[in-house]
Amino acid sequence: MIAALRTTWTMYVPILAALVLALSWGRSIPGPVVVVVSIALVGAVLAAVYHAEIVAHRVGEPYGSLVLAVAVTVIEVALIVTMMISGGDKAASLARDTVFAAVMITCNGIFGLVLLVGALRRRVAVFNAEGTGAALATVATLATLSLVLPTFTTSAPGPEFSPPQLAFAAVASLLLYGLFVMVQTVRHPDDFLPVEDGGAVDDSDAHAPSKRAALISLGMLGLALVCVVGLAKVVSPALEAGVAAAGLPQSAVGVVIAMLVLLPETIAAVNSARRNQVQIGLNLALGSAMASIGLTIPVIAIATIWLSGPLVLGLGPTQMVLLALTVVVSTLTIVPGRATLLHGGVHLALFAAFVFLAASP
Repeated sequence: MIAALRTTWTMYVPILAALVLALSWGRSIPGPVVVVVSIALVGAVLAAVYHAEIVAHRVGEPYGSLVLAVAVTVIEVALIVTMMISGGDKAASLARDTVFAAVMITCNGIFGLVLLVGALRRRVAVFNAEGTGAALATVATLATLSLVLPTFTTSAPGPEFSPPQLAFAAVASLLLYGLFVMVQTVRHPDDFLPVEDGGAVDDSDAHAPSKRAALISLGMLGLALVCVVGLAKVVSPALEAGVAAAGLPQSAVGVVIAMLVLLPETIAAVNSARRNQVQIGLNLALGSAMASIGLTIPVIAIATIWLSGPLVLGLGPTQMVLLALTVVVSTLTIVPGRATLLHGGVHLALFAAFVFLAASP
């Protein structure tokens, strides 16, 4: 009975959220309507998580975590381009701020939560160091090529790439991301599967859904994710007004929106850790960071053909310190293939530092 009720609401909520999005898109909405839009946004997030898990269970790992990561990122990229078109010069650093926020949220926030929940459940969170290490190496390389190098290049003024440099970064990002996906799904998929440590992995959902149910969930997942990103954009003016009233920097808006957009992946990753599938949670975290860079930079590079104004990609000193510390700490966490509560706490401390410094730079 409970499962039937859950299936019913997860089918209706994305449709209702789409209706709310259609009625509110492009309009200036008053306070009470913002509350309604926010409720629809939360409902769309929960529905997206449910349908993503159905699809993931049908296709199996590592394809399941790849589906949600790529789906969210594709729509996130569309949101970035839309806001850059309408934002003018004020949106010059929007792509950088959003991508960096996504990296910090996934590699510290989601990563830390997964390790924390996994360690609380079985004292030690166990994962595959080979696959997770390869994913981290790819994320670190993509982040350095796309977000760190523009600060030090001299062909263009400021922390920007020249057109040839941007083209190189875009092609390199896309090829490197494609290479990782091939390794994850074709060459070495076993490196990204959950591992056991003295007991069987929880497999309480042993019966995979039917092909028809998975296709329906795939369609509902796409609709729900469109609603998540669209409704996040609808409430963004209210967020910007609140941020300005609180005296916070404009970049704080990007952090909040990135958190909203990545909420489905956060919940799905934590649910995986609760089922003793820490590796799937880490796949989601690092895969989302990788897709955020590997897909955003090429699309932004193409969009600059018709977008006017500068494109600021280079990180500032504080951001580079946080990124470097994240890479070092993540490496030390991953090498043993086992993590305790302390590892999760360290990553969450880094995430808290990122949020605090975003609000008080």
